[in-house]
Amino acid sequence: MKKRAIRKFLLYTFSTLLILVLALTVHIYMVYRPKITQNTRVMARIDVKQPITQDDANKISAFMAREKGVDHYLVNTESRIVVFTFAPGKNSGDQIVNDFKANFSYKAERFMPTAENLKHSCPVAASSFGYKIYKLISQII
Repeated sequence: MKKRAIRKFLLYTFSTLLILVLALTVHIYMVYRPKITQNTRVMARIDVKQPITQDDANKISAFMAREKGVDHYLVNTESRIVVFTFAPGKNSGDQIVNDFKANFSYKAERFMPTAENLKHSCPVAASSFGYKIYKLISQII
């Protein structure tokens, strides 16, 4: 009788633990998945592969001002880049770049950072306390 009670207890304990782990997994997924709201902004960059003048920059600025979802933009003639922020709920970065290419005869492409760029992108994070704890745990594991 005692053996049966222990088995029952272990079965209920394991079942409860399994349900709790599943609930925690679902909770983490629901909380941490990215949500696009009306306040979400994304930054993107277009690299122009040929020289641009100030007149070209003014035309590009006028185009970006008309583009749906774009709320801020910067055209740099020296480095030949166009940096802009947009609302992903209204437009996509790829669509904006495709519209840019369709309206202008520039050789241009969207800049997409590599994994190496992303790894070294935020110098503040490397010195933060949370990052140091993360590195310590990742080295142990």
